[in-house]
Amino acid sequence: MVGLTVQAGRSKLRGSRVRHIPYVLALGATLALSIAAPAAAADYTLDQTTASPPSTLTECPFGASDAFASAYDNAEVEPQVAVNPNDAGEVFGVWQQDRWPDGGARGLTASRSLDGGDSWTKTVDATWAACQGGPARYLRVTDPWVSYDGAGNVYFIGQPIDSADLGLSAITATTWNRATNAWRTPKVLIEDSGTTGAFNDKVSITGDLTRPGYAYATWLRGAHPGEGHEAPPAGGSAVAFRGQGMVSRTTDGGQTWSTPRTIQDSSTYYQGNQIVVLPDGTLLDVAANLYTGFVQGGPVTYMVVNRSKDAGRTWSRPTRIAPLVFRVPTVNPDDGSPLRVGDYLPDIAVDWTTGDVYVVWSDALGSGFNRVLMSKSTDGGRNWTAPQPIGGDPTVQSFNHAVTVTDDGRVAVLYYDLRENTPDPGLPTEVWLTHSDDGGGTWSEQKVAHIADFMIAPESAGRGPFVGDYMGLEPLDGNDLVGLYGVPPGENDSDIVAVRAIAAP
Repeated sequence: MVGLTVQAGRSKLRGSRVRHIPYVLALGATLALSIAAPAAAADYTLDQTTASPPSTLTECPFGASDAFASAYDNAEVEPQVAVNPNDAGEVFGVWQQDRWPDGGARGLTASRSLDGGDSWTKTVDATWAACQGGPARYLRVTDPWVSYDGAGNVYFIGQPIDSADLGLSAITATTWNRATNAWRTPKVLIEDSGTTGAFNDKVSITGDLTRPGYAYATWLRGAHPGEGHEAPPAGGSAVAFRGQGMVSRTTDGGQTWSTPRTIQDSSTYYQGNQIVVLPDGTLLDVAANLYTGFVQGGPVTYMVVNRSKDAGRTWSRPTRIAPLVFRVPTVNPDDGSPLRVGDYLPDIAVDWTTGDVYVVWSDALGSGFNRVLMSKSTDGGRNWTAPQPIGGDPTVQSFNHAVTVTDDGRVAVLYYDLRENTPDPGLPTEVWLTHSDDGGGTWSEQKVAHIADFMIAPESAGRGPFVGDYMGLEPLDGNDLVGLYGVPPGENDSDIVAVRAIAAP
């Protein structure tokens, strides 16, 4: 692992002064990341530290397959972050712990910060899967997400599985017990054995800031039309193959969850579902509708939203945001090898002052390069602007985008791109923070980190290096931000780095 040099400093958080730790890496043969020093006129001062501690699961024997005898020890990937709406000092970060090459991880890890993301303490593990004291049938777990509701309840969700072969798959959710400073036993929202051809994937969770105690879990449930009664080849290519957006909700702070229901009951394939709550209590579910009619090679597909005016009980027909042309693969430009990254998966955020909604994703728009795009709605998700690139180099790939809106109305996006790559060996990759103070009209960007070689990240079973399909970005106070992203410090390794972005006065 890379060594750290720590310096002391001071910064302001909600009227109190707290310690922050600039992240400076020691030089050495394993150097993979260097943090860009803020320029003289930088919009943000960037304080960074490693948020992920060493794994406690490396000796766990569960989850092995014929293809892979072990997970990647100490490989943390795919972070998400949430900030307490009532106290910006309290932040939770979550990620996959000890990633398996062919999918899932030994566990999901959470760390908590009480100083706005300056320092982090690992929580006692929730019982997600067998390696963390959970059910023996759950050999692995994946897809972590975390969120607060308006009362300050913390919701943490994941997807337990038995293997990477679309066998058993479940969605389970836990909440933080403030009395004991521990996670409660995760509750099972849904479980499919795989024998019916159904599987659950890509879960997210959203606490409701307008209704204390309410939260919404949403995910994709893929199902063959005959639920396992037809021949497998027929089911996979049938016109009625479905990847349905599902929703389950709690109204009592996570004590109970409703029976899962479909958001849109049609032969579509809704991937990357994520719900946002608007200031008037309307829910929007955004998803990439990847296929319409059948699973492979369907007609033109779209980024869509569905609306709910009754706290998730019923949903509108989908509104199209924009067509998707995501079939341009995200690759290493040096040799064309694949990169396992998030491109078409959407992220969504709302301005709580104006009600404006922003969705970001990556698409090529007919070119040879996926770029981070943004579309905006000013009428509650009924109409959307044409997607526009948020900046950066138009001739390189950009991916793993996260969007948020600050308390003061600044739209901010965190993402990776390849603009500093050269023909030399390795794949240099940068993490960028870009923001707009005019609702997405113009953008100002700042380099957060330089990764010397993205290709040394944990390998994803022939699909390329992997630090996650997404990362996290949330507002603190004013225009301040906290984000989490993955970096590979060594071969088949990945750490989670927390960045606290302090806005210029």
